[in-house]
Amino acid sequence: MATEFSRTESVLTNSINPPETPTFIKEPANMRRSFQQPLPLLLQTITILCLFPSTLASSKTLLIPSTSFNSTTTFNTYWSFNYPWGTDHNGAARMSPSQVSIAPSADGTSSTLTLTAHRVTGQKPATHGGKQIPIKYLSGAIHAKQHFTITSSSSGAGAVSGYDFSAEFRAPVAKGTWPAFWLTAVNGWPPEIDMAEWKGSGKISFNTFNTSSQVMARDVVYGPNGSEKEWHRVVCEIRRDGRNGGKDVEVRFRMDGQLVVTQWGKGIINLQMEGSSGSPGPEADTLYQVRNLEVWSYGD
Repeated sequence: MATEFSRTESVLTNSINPPETPTFIKEPANMRRSFQQPLPLLLQTITILCLFPSTLASSKTLLIPSTSFNSTTTFNTYWSFNYPWGTDHNGAARMSPSQVSIAPSADGTSSTLTLTAHRVTGQKPATHGGKQIPIKYLSGAIHAKQHFTITSSSSGAGAVSGYDFSAEFRAPVAKGTWPAFWLTAVNGWPPEIDMAEWKGSGKISFNTFNTSSQVMARDVVYGPNGSEKEWHRVVCEIRRDGRNGGKDVEVRFRMDGQLVVTQWGKGIINLQMEGSSGSPGPEADTLYQVRNLEVWSYGD
């Protein structure tokens, strides 16, 4: 049995003709879930997997390196713009490549992704769940080109038993801001794993969705006042859970080195606005930044 993660969102008509590549600021100088579908990594909200030594399998492969935001070439190798399904989703922001920028560090060993939400007028409304949503912002989203599949222990040699997603985030927490790092099914929904999500409350959320009504969620304070200006490291460990014939998945969430919660359940990075984070959103530009993002896979 294989469980594959991939990220996709519904594509809606829009009037934007964004650039083909991101702007470069600087060049180098207790719930159970069975996963049956591929899940994409969406960089709208970012979730990171933590390495858990006691449960690691024998083989380890780096799938997305921390240098993936270093240049146009490396970015295009690992990432695509917008949601897997298009530019719109469930909030007041429409995604555009023009709102995505990347900047490598001076020594070229790491890089930073910046998604900027900017107030606009005159946009056609989005449609979600049969309802129209006014578009008030242009913002940014990227998703991983790779799909992530966890196979059962019966798959034999070379089976993938888990993944570690890790990154550092500087995320806004003001009302009307909705950044996230998450995984969703390649086809359909759910399952979904919110590796990190902020919904305008001053807290960070870690969630797994088996169905729309079977949800495990944990909200924790995102640090003291002003903490959104600091970098916080998030790690998400996803492992095959052997208690149901290897068909289920265990998810462990860590922030700043501390285990937050363990969940069970059957990659996208984006900065959405309003929606579940409340309204009105901010008038000034809102930035959501990610750096040192890595994805490792573990095999039997």
